[in-house]
Amino acid sequence: MSGIFKAYDIRGIYGQELTNAVAYDIGRAYATLTGAKTVVIGRDCRPHSVPLQAALTRGLTEQGANVVDIGLCSTPMNYYANGSLGADGSIMITASHNPAEWNGFKLCRASAVPISGATGIADIERIIADKAFAPAAATPGTVTQHDILPAYKAHIAPFIDFARRPKLAIDYANGMGIPESQTFAEAVDQTALYGDIDGSFPNHEANPLHHATLAKLQETVRAGQYDFGVAFDGDADRAGFVDEKGEIIPMDLITALIAQDVLSREKGVIFYDLRSSRVVKEVIEAAGGTPMMSRVGHAFIKAQMREHNALFAGELSGHYYFRDNYVAESSSLAVISLCNIVTRAGKPLSELIAPLRKYACSGEINSKVACDPKEILARLKARYADGHVFELDGVSVEYPTWWFNVRCSNTEPLVRLNLESTKSREEMEARRDEVLALIRQ
Repeated sequence: MSGIFKAYDIRGIYGQELTNAVAYDIGRAYATLTGAKTVVIGRDCRPHSVPLQAALTRGLTEQGANVVDIGLCSTPMNYYANGSLGADGSIMITASHNPAEWNGFKLCRASAVPISGATGIADIERIIADKAFAPAAATPGTVTQHDILPAYKAHIAPFIDFARRPKLAIDYANGMGIPESQTFAEAVDQTALYGDIDGSFPNHEANPLHHATLAKLQETVRAGQYDFGVAFDGDADRAGFVDEKGEIIPMDLITALIAQDVLSREKGVIFYDLRSSRVVKEVIEAAGGTPMMSRVGHAFIKAQMREHNALFAGELSGHYYFRDNYVAESSSLAVISLCNIVTRAGKPLSELIAPLRKYACSGEINSKVACDPKEILARLKARYADGHVFELDGVSVEYPTWWFNVRCSNTEPLVRLNLESTKSREEMEARRDEVLALIRQ
């Protein structure tokens, strides 16, 4: 069972390590750990999300917690419900982009503050292993149903500022982007791909980070007159984008564009994850914002955003965080921001992105290693000691015309390299090969 307790959530293959009995124990342990009296629960469309919710609810209510059941929803809707209803916490039943046989739980305290491995998931694992649950309540908690969509739509509506009606192609991957997109559906013309909810994900993996999953969206956009295309992941806390020519847009460049829209309304701090192109920092500064670099992972980013009252943050994986959505993801706000920009600019998205594609990036390169990854980080620090070395997340080194970051995977014997040259593709390729040789030696 220990394998399901991850750095950011609880996740595993249903019926194996993750069972209804485990879900019941997680409900009891969550209530024991947090003392929550009111907990929002939502679920994605996987068939086994229903029995998992029933077991989880039984565990929570036996401990005296009242459950607010918001039913089928996206993860951003779950976060919004947590904050707007003044709950003591929330649990989203989902395995996000994982295949259909997987499921899991994303846990939060009040105000949608995430519970990570370091801030509670390991404690929940320990409580279950030791059977250290608090005594069952004399009076069990209650269960009430609540439709959060009308309030979520009303919350998102003021951000719509289109100069004209945009035309979008949207790949829902049969997932939770379908309810999530109801926030803007009436304001756009759209062609829907895989727009029927189906938790078996029969058409393709619901993961816009895998470029192969975007092929049908690209084909659709190229065959029509669209402003851009959108691809949601399984629980709709991430979104990927293609321009009007069907070209995939790197997610850090989407961060830069959304930052411009956010900063057009209010100036303040914008976070970008440390793997992002340096053009992101430049765009934020040019728009009058204060750029700040963050480490990777939603629990860390949200904590940093709260500390600095940041307006927005973007992650290379396609998570877009908004202060105005309880410092949590809202993929619909990301779509709306792009629509705001494109319809007001009078230029196609490809022209708006073109100036941002000015540096040569390696993309994230994974290397499976036989030795302790920490030995590799030490080796890199020694070799590049003449650069600006910092350890916000793994090891980062900056030089006048290039930089790199190397991080260790939380779950596998992998190290991940991101490298960029602000000078030329030739320098990027030479430095990439140089650093990879040190990693893989």
